[in-house]
Amino acid sequence: MAKPLATTAALALIAGLGLSSFAFAQTTTAETTTAPATTETPAAPAAIDPATIPDYGIGQMDAKVKIVEYLSFTCPHCAAFHSEVYPQLKADYIDTGKVRLEYHEVYFDRYGLWAAMMARCGGEMRYMGITDIVLDTQQDWAGSDDPNVVVENLKKIGRTAGMDDAQLDICMKDAAMADALVKHFETNMAADKIEGTPTFIINGTKHSNMAYDDLKAVLDAELAK
Repeated sequence: MAKPLATTAALALIAGLGLSSFAFAQTTTAETTTAPATTETPAAPAAIDPATIPDYGIGQMDAKVKIVEYLSFTCPHCAAFHSEVYPQLKADYIDTGKVRLEYHEVYFDRYGLWAAMMARCGGEMRYMGITDIVLDTQQDWAGSDDPNVVVENLKKIGRTAGMDDAQLDICMKDAAMADALVKHFETNMAADKIEGTPTFIINGTKHSNMAYDDLKAVLDAELAK
């Protein structure tokens, strides 16, 4: 299991307006002009109902077995599951119509939240392909202590998926979406009493991380019912 979940207060800090001002503000030492003071208060972004946030997945919607995977894009155990177990799971159960896998994102840190915002930028059609890249290259894009480097790494992944910088900037600076994603994640987490990642809800029963043979045994038992 991954490290303990971040606190609501910490997530609120990275999900609010600080998201864009900290990671994306571009300053130059050459600028010398100071903008005139203003008393106007910037309008707050329109709130997004967390209940409208979709959870994307792969596989037949009417598959007999449904797996909900709680994952974080910065969780090493999630990346390991994706590289070691997911290919067999997909080939044996998802591609054959037996199982549907749905991702429920968990955010331990701002990097994971930004990755989710980038992955969702392309909509459902691109989401699974982007998450494959994000998890497969986790150590590469998330390995820097410089948030600006991480943002650029994520944007490179987005460009690979066919998005341009203008589209990515809009998505990744969307404070209202960040706030809604965090609230959606907290609702899901509380409902299923999630304590770490990856965690799997298989036809309503919670399971911790497991090797492929153990997962196969659980899935075969569900399919035999």
